[in-house]
Amino acid sequence: MRIGAHISTAGGLEKGIERAQAMGAETIQIFGAPPQTWRRKAHPPQEVEAFRAQAAAADIWPVFIHAVYLVNLATSNRQNLIKSQDALIADMVLSSAIGAKGVIFHIGSHRGAGYEKVFSQIVDSVRRVLAETPDDSWLILENSAGMGDSIGRRFSELADIMKEVASPRLKVCFDTQHAFSSGYDVATTDGLAETVDEFEREVGLAHLVAIHANDSKCPLAGGVDRHENIGEGHIGRAGFEVIVAHAAFRDLPFLLEVPGFPKEGKKPEGPDKENVDRLKAIAAAVG
Repeated sequence: MRIGAHISTAGGLEKGIERAQAMGAETIQIFGAPPQTWRRKAHPPQEVEAFRAQAAAADIWPVFIHAVYLVNLATSNRQNLIKSQDALIADMVLSSAIGAKGVIFHIGSHRGAGYEKVFSQIVDSVRRVLAETPDDSWLILENSAGMGDSIGRRFSELADIMKEVASPRLKVCFDTQHAFSSGYDVATTDGLAETVDEFEREVGLAHLVAIHANDSKCPLAGGVDRHENIGEGHIGRAGFEVIVAHAAFRDLPFLLEVPGFPKEGKKPEGPDKENVDRLKAIAAAVG
């Protein structure tokens, strides 16, 4: 098990490696573009090569890209659908260039139209992204927290998409907070066993490539996407002891997407060394 976090690359891709080293991250996730806009920044070849070299020298792997939050493959707005597809394609191209494993993304929301109505559109969009991107990058579906009409709250929805697309490059990232918010009790031994059994039955553990390790501000089945620092939420330290001890997760990268702790009166800035250290200590304690 390698433990790391989502890392800022403000100032250049290679800055992400410096920040990862400072917090003791062994694996990282980055944004390929500002997450709240469609605008993209070009990364010149020298920046890409510097990132690859520094990641290798620091023994930080695997690397993942998280797509921008605007992506919605279930949207009824044709223009935004094309923008979503193009954003995923751009991130997949960048993933290949920097030696990342692939791009993790939120499928989106049907906004009342119904899952069945948007299913073919999602499948066609995924197929386009895979067809127009390098073969060495995965496209990685993330389970949702169940907010509104989001796609992927149940594992069966992820499984439907994967079966229809039928590509070995389509994988899954499991978010602990999203699962908990959606009603999967990952914080108890029995609840996690049932969760893993359902995941294996519907999706298949062979397709699981990453864990988003986040505690939860909302209670079980609360249906809200609100992350909390490790040990501070409703999953709690005991819950993460259960999670990291499960055999299904032991060889997977754990990526923190937590708010972080305030430092010297400053607002939290996202995943930090204290959270990484907490998760490493839990992993060490459970063996």
